[in-house]
Amino acid sequence: MKKHVLQLLMAIGLIVPTALRAQRTFSDARINYRIDLPPEQLQMDALLANSTLTQYIRGESSRIDMNLNIVNYTYLLDSKKRTMITLVDRHGDKYKIVGDKTAYEKETRHYESIKFTDQQEVKEILGYKCRRSIGKMEDGTTFEVYYSPDLLPENRLYNRRFMNLQGIPLEFEIISGPSTRMKVIATKIDLSPVPASVFDVPAGYKEISPDELKKLRE
Repeated sequence: MKKHVLQLLMAIGLIVPTALRAQRTFSDARINYRIDLPPEQLQMDALLANSTLTQYIRGESSRIDMNLNIVNYTYLLDSKKRTMITLVDRHGDKYKIVGDKTAYEKETRHYESIKFTDQQEVKEILGYKCRRSIGKMEDGTTFEVYYSPDLLPENRLYNRRFMNLQGIPLEFEIISGPSTRMKVIATKIDLSPVPASVFDVPAGYKEISPDELKKLRE
């Protein structure tokens, strides 16, 4: 009898923390990811090895840093003001693209069309149970995501690509070409307060137009 009671108490002890964790909603976060590129892409450009992505969230502000070694991209988003600033650093050549409310809302409507369908597969990433989901874009293109429903951001527009996902992605694909996909995998999660200065626009960047940015990427 005592054994059964002990087992019951142990079960309750395991269930309660999990239930509480599943309901966690947060306003601040810093999530570090590594970027794994396909072998064929690394063969063409070994400098892309050890690329990283960092996601910052603080209330209605968010920031994404993508360090591809040969070029660094930073995206500063404000979901309240409905604006986005893109920073590009190409070996010291620094450019800034300021997106207005109209451009922000146009892109947001595009991402609103992404639909996620949960699959049966699950895996653990950094101690969080993650569900596999397939994101389908308006043009029919699909990409894989593993997300944690235990982590719920207050700002659902922190990364508009995942605005319809019911949790934080801890592993996902980025389509970088017709047949090329990069895999992004979380390596660290920090839910402590993020300094407001992280979202300041640094000096030394030359402002250019979106069309000029497209030419830089060619």
